[in-house]
Order: sequence, then structure tokens, then C-alpha cells
Amino acid sequence: MATEPPDAEESVGAPSQQVSQVAAHSWRATDRFVPRTVLQPLQRLMAVETSSAVVILLATLAALIAANSPLAHAYAEFWETPLKLDLGGVHLLELSLHEVVNDALMTLFFLLVSLEIKREMVFGELRDPRAAALPIVAAVGGMVVPALIYVAFNAGGPNLQGWGIPMATDIAFAVAVMTSLGSRVPLGARLFLLTLAIVDDLGAILVIAVFYSGGIAFGWLGVAAAAVVSALVLTRVKVRSQWVYIVLGVAGWYALHESGVHATLIGVAFGLITPAYALLPPDQFPAVATRLVDEVVHRNEDGLVTADEHGANDHTLRELKRLSRETQSPLHRNEVALAPYVAFGIVPLFAFANAGLPYPDVPVSEWISDPVVLGVAVGLVLGKTLGIFGAAWLTVRAGWARYPTGMGQSHLLGVSMTAGIGFTVAIFVANLAFADEQVVDLAKLGIILGSFIAAVTGYLLLRFSGNED
Repeated sequence: MATEPPDAEESVGAPSQQVSQVAAHSWRATDRFVPRTVLQPLQRLMAVETSSAVVILLATLAALIAANSPLAHAYAEFWETPLKLDLGGVHLLELSLHEVVNDALMTLFFLLVSLEIKREMVFGELRDPRAAALPIVAAVGGMVVPALIYVAFNAGGPNLQGWGIPMATDIAFAVAVMTSLGSRVPLGARLFLLTLAIVDDLGAILVIAVFYSGGIAFGWLGVAAAAVVSALVLTRVKVRSQWVYIVLGVAGWYALHESGVHATLIGVAFGLITPAYALLPPDQFPAVATRLVDEVVHRNEDGLVTADEHGANDHTLRELKRLSRETQSPLHRNEVALAPYVAFGIVPLFAFANAGLPYPDVPVSEWISDPVVLGVAVGLVLGKTLGIFGAAWLTVRAGWARYPTGMGQSHLLGVSMTAGIGFTVAIFVANLAFADEQVVDLAKLGIILGSFIAAVTGYLLLRFSGNED
């Protein structure tokens, strides 16, 4: 329905409205039918913090349904579809679709995780060691105790190498649980969980790098290191072209893949070397931007724009665009650009490719007593809770740290249990730990079972936690 433009008096009092009427918008921001009814509602949904967890959960359910339906064979066969890369008659690479998701696309997931870790180390909770002491100690406890519980269940058995599976917290699901509780969970408890999860991710990355890489080909490892060092040097001399780093990143990924070290770790390396500060100081932006805008205004004062002035305007506007870009830090820019694709594309695709667990064709009493299932599930539920709560409680009791504002022991217990939700990285480690698909399925069963119990119990504990100052 058309509306009349505001009168002059209204326009004077609403400059932002004037700008929005004058500025040109892309097609997806217009009031046309498809953008209005499809794209814009999706954008609003993606802005909701719990949406990513919902999409991942739906992908997980879809995988479970596919793996336990007449589509099971087609589902498994689809992910084993081979993809080959040949160049000039030289065979370079062959991956299944499953490996493309786990080894290639998940590199972007680890790149984003690495960017988040660096942001927290430079600007966030991990910048101040004293403020970060409690979640760091708690995270270490939350990694060590689950691993020990898994070892206790599997000591002397053939599947001991799965000890790293219950160490990881899935931040998307854990944050979704806390967000769903709204103001019942104090901000301090939420920040505690976020910081703990960041340290947890860093620990998982180190475990993957050290313990879950194959036999190492040092020549290829040297090529990967050269790619990272080259990228680091280019950042120091202020080379800003994204394509240069993409090419180096792809070369580093291929080299790591050939070296035996898990290729996704190239994303971690490139995330950590991404500059955290803008090339141009933000406090200089207003003066430079004003000067550039004044140049355009001056050329258009007579209402006539010559061919030469068109060219000058084009140059000035490109400078204005460059100014805006370079006043943002590459770390922030890349994190913002990657986040929606990882959260709503790569991780749900990973869930759909990896969560297709056929229901065990044996009695419940048999699979639920399997040491792998028990080691993972108990490690996630009890190991995370005891490790995080115990380490944090002892640290506070010793006077080395204090609880965040508004957070008390009841909140700590709920957060500790919620941190037992392990999904994305836990499944990732399970695929690395075991070559036998049947054992991988048992590990996934333990992950799903333990994560479900941790999510429900953590929600209830936080739901009925009292406010504590």
C-alpha cells in the first residue's frame, strides 16, 4: 500500500528517515514480494541468538531420520560420493563428499573459532589474566576430568584413543540453553560460559593437533609452515587483498592434508595471524571522510557534472569505500563475514553429514553398557560437571578468584552441567579417533545421549537457580 511522503516539517525532524528514502537499497532490502516475505524474515531469524542451534538440531534430526528410514542406503552412499581434482593430467586430490565437509568446509569453522579466540585474547575476557583465571581453570578441569572418566571405562581396551571426545563443549547449543532462560541467568554466568567455551575450543584444537594427526611428512609440513609465514609477513607489510590470503590458505590446506596433520588446523593458524587492529585509526575517520564527501559536494555545486568530474567522483567514492573498509579491523570484518555461513551453513551441513546414526540392532542393555558409550556419555554429563564445578569452586575457595557478578554456586552447577553438551567438535574428534565405523557410531551414540541429558539437566538447574549477589 502506497504512502504519501512526509511534509517538510516532519522531514526536518527526521533526518534518518530522509536518508533512508534517498539512499538506494539492494534488491533484498526492498519492499518487493520475495524480499519482504522470504529474505527479510530469514535475516531477522538469523539475528536471533538461538537460531543457529535450532538449525543444527533440525539437521541432526534429519540425519537421524534418514539413517533409520528406507533412505538409509542412499544417505550413506551419497556422502561417499568421490570427488577428484586433476590438473594437467596430474592427480592432485580425491575426497568423498563426507571428507569435503569434515576436512575442507570445517576449516572455515576452525578459522572462525580461531578468530573468536584471538578477539577474546586481545579485546575480551581473556585479555585480563585475573578476570579470565576462573573460567580458564574451570575449562581445564572440564577437559581433564571427562578424559579421565573415558579412560577409566576403556582402560586396557582397544578404544582408549577416544579419550578426547568428551572434552569439548558445543558453544551453540550451550548458549541456546542459557539464552532460552532469559533474565533467570545472570550476565556474569553467561560470560563465564562463553569464556570457558573459548578456552575449551583452544584446548580441543591443541588436542587435535598433537594427538589426532597421522604420520607426519615433514616436507609437506614445511610447505604449510611456509604458507603461514608468508601470510604473516604480508600482514606485517600491510598487504590487504583477501585473495592473496585465500590462495595461501588453500595452498597451506593442501600441504597440511598431504603432511598427515589434520588440514583444518590451517584455519586456526590463519585466524591467529589475522590483524586485530584496523590499518587506519578509527579516530581519523570523521575528518578524512568529511574531506572526501566535501570533494564530491564541491564538484556538484553547479548542478552540472562533467566527464572529468565523473571520473574524479568515481576516484573519491572508491577512496571513501577503502577508508570505510580499512577503518575496520580484518579480524572483526572476517569474523562478521564468516559467522552466518558457518553457523547456518557449514555446521548444520556437518551435523547432517555426521549425525546419521542408525539405531543399534541390539538390546538397549547391551549398547548402553558399552565402554565407549559410557565413557563418552558419563564423561560429558558427570565429567564436565565435576571438572568445571570442582575446579572453579576450589579456585574461589582458595581466594585466587571470585565468581562473576550475580553468579553463585547454584548457577555454577547449572553452567557446569550445560557445558556437557558436546556435539560439533566431539563428533569431529570421534571421526579422527576411530577407523572402525561401528566404534564411531558408538561414540556418536554416547555424544547424543550425554548431550541430551546435559542439556535437559542444565536447563532445569539454571531454571530453578536463585539470584545470588
